[in-house]
Amino acid sequence: MAQLVPLPEVERLSASVVRILGANPGKFTLQGTNTYLVGQGPRRILIDTGEGRHTWAALLKKVLLDENATIHQALITHWHHDHVGGIPDLLKLCPEVTIYKHQPDQGQGDIEDGQVFNIDGATLRACHTPGHTVDHMMLVLEEEDSIFTGDNVLGHGTAVFEDLKAYLDSLQRMQNRVSGRGYPGHGPVVENATAKITEYIRHRQQREDEIIRVLRYGKLDVSESERSPERKLSWTPLELVKIIYQNVPDSLHLPAANGVIQVLTKLETEGKAIHDADSGRWTLNIGKPAL
Repeated sequence: MAQLVPLPEVERLSASVVRILGANPGKFTLQGTNTYLVGQGPRRILIDTGEGRHTWAALLKKVLLDENATIHQALITHWHHDHVGGIPDLLKLCPEVTIYKHQPDQGQGDIEDGQVFNIDGATLRACHTPGHTVDHMMLVLEEEDSIFTGDNVLGHGTAVFEDLKAYLDSLQRMQNRVSGRGYPGHGPVVENATAKITEYIRHRQQREDEIIRVLRYGKLDVSESERSPERKLSWTPLELVKIIYQNVPDSLHLPAANGVIQVLTKLETEGKAIHDADSGRWTLNIGKPAL
């Protein structure tokens, strides 16, 4: 948290985008959940709703008064509580709002892949990008050639995911979609969305390569004389974390282990790793080329 750039509670980011922080800073939410008021006319679109903090609702009310606007539609990027928790407050503030989410809850409309939402000054095109969650959506703001990335891409650090293969597929789908900036679910604006997404893809490949190296050799730095493919070592995910994430605080090892498990599961699906369910240990499939 100490490394994070402070963000204003409310900030106009462009002619059509105002960011309102969710008033919920934390280890995983960074400066707080970003919610975005989009458009230029009396009717606007809101992207995400924070987690239900009263401060956020008060900020939103003030912004709407200042903008002389109301919210016509709310688009939810995914189901996590820090993005949907403010829906009850939104409904109190704007009773006529229509809420859309992929795999919608009762009373909500569905967001379909390719669906377009229009408002004065803004055309938003939705794209299903699962991985962080199964229902995750990104939104392209066509007038700016920019992208609302949800939690697939953050303004600081890297994102967590439920399904690594689906996540990588989504990053590939997002990678060259726009030439402009990214508006992330957490953290500051990403000025070059394509460059950031490319960085994410490279990071995930680097992490996979590191896990394979430790599975095979027992460490990250390996000399040519140590590169023997015949060693068969077995590891738990947490043991791998302690080698690969040496500079990460112990308090973050468990979430890191969840990410390692996702990589191991991908490698198992590809035939590159073997999981012993009884011991919970993993080994490299020596007979399958891995690097």
